[in-house]
Amino acid sequence: MRFFTFAAPSRFYQLSGLLIPWLWAVAIALALAGLYVGFIVAPTDATQGEAYRIIFIHVPAAWMSMVLYLVMAGWAVVGWAFHVRLAAMVARAIAPTGAMFTFVALWTGALWGKPTWGAWWVWDARLTSELILLFLYLGYIALVESIDDIRRADNAGALLALVGAINVPVIYFSVRWWNTLHQGASVSMTAAPKMASTMLTAMLLMTFACWAYAFAVVFMRTRAIVLEREGDAEWVRQLRHTNFGRRTA
Repeated sequence: MRFFTFAAPSRFYQLSGLLIPWLWAVAIALALAGLYVGFIVAPTDATQGEAYRIIFIHVPAAWMSMVLYLVMAGWAVVGWAFHVRLAAMVARAIAPTGAMFTFVALWTGALWGKPTWGAWWVWDARLTSELILLFLYLGYIALVESIDDIRRADNAGALLALVGAINVPVIYFSVRWWNTLHQGASVSMTAAPKMASTMLTAMLLMTFACWAYAFAVVFMRTRAIVLEREGDAEWVRQLRHTNFGRRTA
């Protein structure tokens, strides 16, 4: 298939190297703009006061934690089903970033929950399923790192990621399925936003910043994995020779 010709590790390494600086620049610019709009421009909430502003970090992190898990599982399954080496590498590279966003979502949720609910943690359906998501990320990382054979490790990780993907819709629909403390979605594809335009702008800016950051970090981590796994390839030896020549010039 022509699509998989673009999955060659050497082509990915070259292309991602060109994109990473731009992704970092976009991530920083969008994050600064989002924080400014969210913490300076956006109005104070009539009910929660200033405490609500944590949502400009909490909500994008929560969105990223779920989407990245599905992306990780997707690439892991592609690597498993079609034996695409790069897909398995990308899945491994996504896992730490997804785990980080999940932790940030839980941590900022606790900071938001204390003044709102009066407790740092409650066994709410969404909180509990988000915590399970963190364990799934950590379990995937531990599993693939504990198996010496790379192919077996990737296949085992793909199976775990695929089974764990069922937790993502549980997180998303938990506020509809159970009586939870969490409010419903403020942003929906099928309804008008339930927040002021400046709040929505800040939310979207921070979300796009998180996406740019995720791409940059995942690309960097994937490049490192590519060099580790493809160390015997001719193009890697030439790359190392070229880099060594530059350092000694």
